[in-house]
Amino acid sequence: MRDGGNLVSQIHQLSGRVFTRILRDFGLDEINPSQGRILYALWKEDGLSQGELAERTKLDKSTLTSMLDRLEKAGQIERICDGADSRKKIVRTTEVNRRMHDRYEKASGKMIAVYYRGHSEAEVDAFEDMLRSVLSNLEEELAGRP
Repeated sequence: MRDGGNLVSQIHQLSGRVFTRILRDFGLDEINPSQGRILYALWKEDGLSQGELAERTKLDKSTLTSMLDRLEKAGQIERICDGADSRKKIVRTTEVNRRMHDRYEKASGKMIAVYYRGHSEAEVDAFEDMLRSVLSNLEEELAGRP
């Protein structure tokens, strides 16, 4: 029997706890690792629709909506109506959030260093390729089922 799924689950749990500590060390107590996924997507491309954000973060829409509610209440993001379609909400970072971006990048770099400590670039590349393949398999499986 293979342990991959169990190992990924354990890694997810532990990495959340470690990253929470790293965020705190960098003075970023106002966000948690899950919110970081949303902010990371917005820092890569600000002004995404909620649908695009759900796709990029792999969060279901109800989970994303509640997380966006908290981020908006904390002044980290704003949601505005799309000029072309008033039913569509565009999510943007705020100035308060953009000022924390450099610290978040440093915290993220620290987390990456923890993840890959003791591994060569070739090992990291192979590992990330495997993860992308597993992710693709899961996405295909979901797409094939109602």
